[in-house]
Amino acid sequence: MNKKNRGLKNGTELAYLTRGEGSEALVLLHGFCGSSAYWEPVLPHLPPELPVLVPDLRGHGDSSAPEGPYSMEGMAEDLALLFEELGLTRVVLLGHSLGGYVTLAFAEQTPKWLAGFGLVHSTPLPDDKAGKAKRDASIETIRSKGMETFAEGLIPNLFTEAYREDNPQSVAAMTEVAQRTSPAAAIAALQGMKARPDRSQVIERAALPVLLIAGEGDSIAPPAKAFAAAAPSGVQTVLSHSAHMGMFEETEEMARVVGAFARKALDRTH
Repeated sequence: MNKKNRGLKNGTELAYLTRGEGSEALVLLHGFCGSSAYWEPVLPHLPPELPVLVPDLRGHGDSSAPEGPYSMEGMAEDLALLFEELGLTRVVLLGHSLGGYVTLAFAEQTPKWLAGFGLVHSTPLPDDKAGKAKRDASIETIRSKGMETFAEGLIPNLFTEAYREDNPQSVAAMTEVAQRTSPAAAIAALQGMKARPDRSQVIERAALPVLLIAGEGDSIAPPAKAFAAAAPSGVQTVLSHSAHMGMFEETEEMARVVGAFARKALDRTH
């Protein structure tokens, strides 16, 4: 999969990985301070006939970093403009963590593109008082100590202890991805996440298939938060050996669940 860039009508430039052709695709969104690299382990295990698009969200990876804050709604608009540019008409949109918040904003604003959507290690709930305080503390850490220190405190703790011990190179590589995020972009994303509303109703009222994936050991989006809202046509999956990074921790199971959901959702619309 080659990485490409596309300038959008709103002035943002998004980088993305793409595989396959046509007007339909499985679209995979990464989390905070990540990039398309978060999904790269999963890609070889997805059904080969399934077209896949993996963007870098604004301010992340190789995408441009406009002035913040980065609202979930603005990031969702970026995606709609990208789909338009690429000639996509039907997508299954799955978002990891921050990407899940963007997915819900997209489903609320522009559902016409969706054959299905889902959250991976994410939640429809807004930040509570303690969560907002953590966002502020993160912003202060970035401002006072920089991205290198912030990322070293953030990324390793997204994985289970067992995975960290067995796969130090993967953890180090994802820490480096986070460290390459500019301080301004990271702060802009934190401000946007802090301000996001409760979108439980987007899941509860969904007329589309909805996939919710949680990690048994995830302290950020544990199953109780990940499954806080239930969809009429929903699928809930718990990865028993994962924390917040099931794309790495249980790669093949993640690919199996995601691939099966995407194929079924796209087939349903034909």
